[in-house]
Amino acid sequence: MRQRAFTRLHVDERRQQLIDAGSALFAEHAFEEISMRQIADAAGVSKPLLYHYFPSKTELFKAAVQQHAEELLSVIAPKAGGTPIEQLKESLDGYLLWIERNAATWAKLMQSAAGLPEAREAVERFRAGTLESLLVRLTGSTRPRPALRTALQGWLGYIDAAILDWVDHRDLARAQLRDLLVAAFAAALVAAQEADPRVKLQSS
Repeated sequence: MRQRAFTRLHVDERRQQLIDAGSALFAEHAFEEISMRQIADAAGVSKPLLYHYFPSKTELFKAAVQQHAEELLSVIAPKAGGTPIEQLKESLDGYLLWIERNAATWAKLMQSAAGLPEAREAVERFRAGTLESLLVRLTGSTRPRPALRTALQGWLGYIDAAILDWVDHRDLARAQLRDLLVAAFAAALVAAQEADPRVKLQSS
């Protein structure tokens, strides 16, 4: 393990090595329980080298979260073509598969968002990007009527709660959860249109 500390790596490779080590610890322990010494040991580098790349644990955490967010944005981006519902199913399939493979990381991020500003900001940015994507697909605009915006925000919150339950219990097939989330999405759209008949959606 110590021998790796003297291995010369390209700057990007070293940075990725440190992010990977930090991500593994963040997925297993609460943020406040982890020290920079532990991260350095896990990466097989000296503590000064770790601080050279990341001046604080918070900066390393933010880099790890940003990387996960970018992975997820790539995963949920639907292919061209298909109805909005078909695209949603495709996005959810990719999202749930990623979470299934990274359950501990995702669960810790959601839990950290309750008390850690950096995690909360990352989650909020991801939700905002997801909401904007949904709105463009549904209405062709990023400026929805309030009833639709509120309904979709509520649905995004419902997704988080449903997936946390799924990760905790693992007694529902991924496809079943996807269909449950799609049904809740359709119900949110109906509720928005009932609350405001002026809500207009593109053909689905």
